[in-house]
Amino acid sequence: MKVVDIFKHRSEAVSKYQEELMQKVSPSVREYWQGIRHKANNRAFFTWLKEVNDQVVNEPSIEPIEKRTEQEQTESVEVKPAAPAIEMKPEAEQLYHELQAQLGEVMHTGDWIMVDQQRINQFGVVTEDEQWIHTDPERAEQESPFKTTIAHGFLTLALLPRLTDSVDPESNLFPTAKMVVNIGLNSVRFPYPVKSGNQVRAVSTLTKVTPIKKGLEIEREIKVQIEGVRRPGAVVTSVIQLHF
Repeated sequence: MKVVDIFKHRSEAVSKYQEELMQKVSPSVREYWQGIRHKANNRAFFTWLKEVNDQVVNEPSIEPIEKRTEQEQTESVEVKPAAPAIEMKPEAEQLYHELQAQLGEVMHTGDWIMVDQQRINQFGVVTEDEQWIHTDPERAEQESPFKTTIAHGFLTLALLPRLTDSVDPESNLFPTAKMVVNIGLNSVRFPYPVKSGNQVRAVSTLTKVTPIKKGLEIEREIKVQIEGVRRPGAVVTSVIQLHF
């Protein structure tokens, strides 16, 4: 139904109620109201309304974009230029493709090293964290649920460069890089304590490689395994950058 038809229908309904009302009012009021209706140019109003309705109906519709030609779609959509890709040095680009093929794989398994009481005591002195659970074997045997002293959680983290061979020039995992920078750890958990006398090693799994302006950024999941224990001593997400 067009807009003009809706207004006509409503106007007819209003006129019907007005006629019924006029039969109930006094003759003087009825005569006055009929004079007002006679002066109102209702035909002129409906003529204008019909012109507006016809103009809206006859306006050209916008075609769906899938029906437009390829040229029209190109003209109507603003195409933003793509961000320039990071230019990598040949050494970095070659290593990037090599590491992309190794995502999700174990990239390094370190040697076992001993975490003895002397190492724990030295770390306690340096960090001034000499709580008895770390440094007092006799009390730990009596009161600790582990029945022995345990290594500081941060001692386990501090051993990561050694455990991952990051500080061994003869076992460099990225020999083509000029410099390896430790950016930090995205997550850290200590599922099980490392007890005094335990042997530990690190297993590194490659999880992400991202080109950066200076080279590559690498994320690894590192699990610190405890010899003879199912649960790891630490699980961390390590982030390093390789500069070429």
